[in-house]
Amino acid sequence: MINFLKKITENFIQKISNKFFLNQIFQRNLDDLKLQNGQLFSFFLKTNLKNIKNLDDVSFKVYSQNNEDAILEYLILSLKLKNIKFIEIGTEDYSESNTRFIYEKYNCDGLIIDNTKNLTSKISKLLHIWKGNLRIEEEFVNKNNVNTLIDKHFPNKSVDIFSLDIDGVDYWILKELPDNLSKIIVAEYNPYFGPDLEVTVPYSDNFNRTEYHSSNLCFGMSLRALINLMENKGYSFIGSASLRSNAFFIKNEFKNLLSLEDIDTSNLKDYTNAHFRENKVNNLNYTEPAENINIIGECKVFNLKTNKICKINQLF
Repeated sequence: MINFLKKITENFIQKISNKFFLNQIFQRNLDDLKLQNGQLFSFFLKTNLKNIKNLDDVSFKVYSQNNEDAILEYLILSLKLKNIKFIEIGTEDYSESNTRFIYEKYNCDGLIIDNTKNLTSKISKLLHIWKGNLRIEEEFVNKNNVNTLIDKHFPNKSVDIFSLDIDGVDYWILKELPDNLSKIIVAEYNPYFGPDLEVTVPYSDNFNRTEYHSSNLCFGMSLRALINLMENKGYSFIGSASLRSNAFFIKNEFKNLLSLEDIDTSNLKDYTNAHFRENKVNNLNYTEPAENINIIGECKVFNLKTNKICKINQLF
């Protein structure tokens, strides 16, 4: 009986292993097809660079959440970047991220940082790490350790692309970074704070979006706060990804290399008009963007105009 049960268990484990292995092969093949499609789009983009007037004009997706792949490729081609170096903070398992297409296409030099457990192992199953120089740090990033983590891999603090998306104290981390860290910066903002408020969540070393408010709607910084911070660092706002939650900036000295029209930053309504579902109360039931600010009205934020903490509903 024992041998019989042992045999059944071994067969069951073998079936699971085979299925898992086949799933890995299928995923790798699917990812290869995505990469090939991305390369075709890149070729088309290269022949039409001068016709791009707005970041909404570039709209292909390979591994990013929306059209971040296309926007970064447009910027790489426009700036004629070679031997690309990048840093991305907030990647989860890297299956859906802003820099993966860049790494896969250019086999370049990159650093990704996230506190996902067994991060290196998970990424190794997704892509061929050996094709480039991809450094992986399994760390929870805060304003006290971010520069140390970057120094460990890029001691001169000079890269081509920097991306930040940690759903939390992004403002305070960006503020700590050197002004000349990167030519291009991608940073997440909270569109539900609207076009005019200059606010961010208060700083905490261990900020957790869900714990801060159960709706998951109170996190990060407003677009206005982000633009003002980046302008002080010598960057220009050039637009947002299609979902209206990731903003793109370029160092001022490179702006003349782009075909983009200037953006009137006095009116940011188009860049905060987000319609994706984030409210996790009642199983992600959709709420109108205008309603979301009322849902988090009692949340405390740091008002950057007054340098004081207040409730959101006190700002209206």
